[in-house]
Amino acid sequence: MSTGLIIALVILAIIIIALVVALPKMREKSRLRKQEHELGERREQVSSEHREQAEVREHRADEAEHRARMAELEAQKERAEAQLHAERATVHEKGLADHELVGDHERDKFAGTSAVPDRDDELSGHNGRGNEGVTGHDDAVTDGRDGAMDHRDRPLDPRDDVSDGGEQHPSRVR
Repeated sequence: MSTGLIIALVILAIIIIALVVALPKMREKSRLRKQEHELGERREQVSSEHREQAEVREHRADEAEHRARMAELEAQKERAEAQLHAERATVHEKGLADHELVGDHERDKFAGTSAVPDRDDELSGHNGRGNEGVTGHDDAVTDGRDGAMDHRDRPLDPRDDVSDGGEQHPSRVR
């Protein structure tokens, strides 16, 4: 055997030994790379699912907040309407809106009451509610349909009321 052949065999043996030793390490590195790649894909998939869930829940939260704002506004509206009804009840309890309880066709029936004071009561300052000192004018009192002013719409004249020291009654002050 020649020295060249021996050297070639030795080099070949070294390469085979190196491959035998290095091949399992290379296989292990390849396996780890594949596992890392698979793990990366799983991470992407799971993070994508979580992001989608986050968007869905964020959308639901926005809708819930919108519904809550609408409910709050509805509650405020209901409170305002309740307050309005309470004020109307107070006005009716005090007899300050009796005229609203009597229709135009019933004015004759309720004449002389606090809802439809007599013309004489207006002129004398007595309208059935105890408002002393409120006097009327000689203007025509109508039901308001023909454009004429009724006793609530007439302009105030400070010379009209002298029964209580020249001061107008608070119910006539606008």
